[in-house]
Amino acid sequence: MGMTMTQKILAAHCGKDTLTAGDMIMANVDLVLGNDVTTPVAINEFNKSGCDCVFHKDKIAMVLDHFTPNKDIKSAEHSKQVREFAAEKEITNFFDVGEMGVEHALLPEKGLVVCGDLVIGADSHTCTYGALGAFSTGVGSTDMAAGMATGKVWLKVPSAIKFNLTGSLRKNVSGKDVILTIIGQIGVDGALYRSMEFTGDGVANLTIDDRLCICNMAIEAGAKNGIFPVDDVTLDYVKEHSTKVPVVYAADEDATYDQVIEIDLAKIEPVVAFPHLPENVKTFSEIGDIKIDQVVIGSCTNGRLSDFVAAAKIMEGKKIAKGIRVMIIPATQKIYMDCLKLGLIEQFIEAGCAVSTPTCGPCLGGHMGILAKGERCVATTNRNFVGRMGDPKSEVYLASPETAAACALTGKITSPDTI
Repeated sequence: MGMTMTQKILAAHCGKDTLTAGDMIMANVDLVLGNDVTTPVAINEFNKSGCDCVFHKDKIAMVLDHFTPNKDIKSAEHSKQVREFAAEKEITNFFDVGEMGVEHALLPEKGLVVCGDLVIGADSHTCTYGALGAFSTGVGSTDMAAGMATGKVWLKVPSAIKFNLTGSLRKNVSGKDVILTIIGQIGVDGALYRSMEFTGDGVANLTIDDRLCICNMAIEAGAKNGIFPVDDVTLDYVKEHSTKVPVVYAADEDATYDQVIEIDLAKIEPVVAFPHLPENVKTFSEIGDIKIDQVVIGSCTNGRLSDFVAAAKIMEGKKIAKGIRVMIIPATQKIYMDCLKLGLIEQFIEAGCAVSTPTCGPCLGGHMGILAKGERCVATTNRNFVGRMGDPKSEVYLASPETAAACALTGKITSPDTI
């Protein structure tokens, strides 16, 4: 019996010739990731274990991104604890304010993840790196601590759903619309502890940024990971960003899948996920007149350069609606600089937007855009649970950068096709 792409990577990392869904394995990791929220807990557990050194100082990444620049005393203390631990253990890949970025945009940009890697991170959206042909998944802080100490992780081998992509996306539609459409179709538990494996001729028509966005939200369907096959687009990206040697794995032709779902990219429309679940997806034919108070364009889902280029194209020469707050948050310092060089920052400011240093900020209700009772926000983030961005009686609507930009101009939920 053949193996899926995910199973191939896991087998290689635990020294097995073959694996089947449900097997329990102890796998070697290529990278262990933590942030300013999850790493302090991991450090405490690491210290309790009696370990005095990490398994490999080059294979651990710590990124201070969630509540940074620090919003209060508690977040400052957490960052200080991580900062001191990283210095003591000589962690190579430690990213502090001024050089950090939103972790799941920063690590691919820095070339820390390549095809064939096995990555665990104490953040649920670690599944992002499947876009590069890696197995990556979120774990708890205790697993992060064990990973830092031993370089290993316990995993149950997931079964898989195959998404066969055909066609290409039309104007004003991006990877965010694809993954929201899929989650709307299968539900937030539709891929529970399974691998979402994207294949088909349509893959070649998706950019790396589209793929990163899609894999980022695999967890919102309950998946263990999302993963794309490695093609020339992947290898060109890896070659540009990393000196690590990629290892390419591909699913066997007779691999077993729980389900095969056909997705025609040409039929995907701009969509919005309504409160309070990412599965509550609506097309604009189903949406009435809904006024909003805020727009956020950024995050580990849609904070890359292409996202801001797309938003700027919609907003070019226009002003945001009166009374609307718009937060522009580039996901890394490099993306910020690239936006500056292209004149996008100036354009956003002239349109009436506020531009922030890289941070997760409002996505998890941290800072830089907390919502008050009754307020509504259209965001390019990945979750819209009750209270996710502030008051429990506020509302978050998930959308693409193109749609978010259109909403900023009108002050209500608006299709980019109408701008």
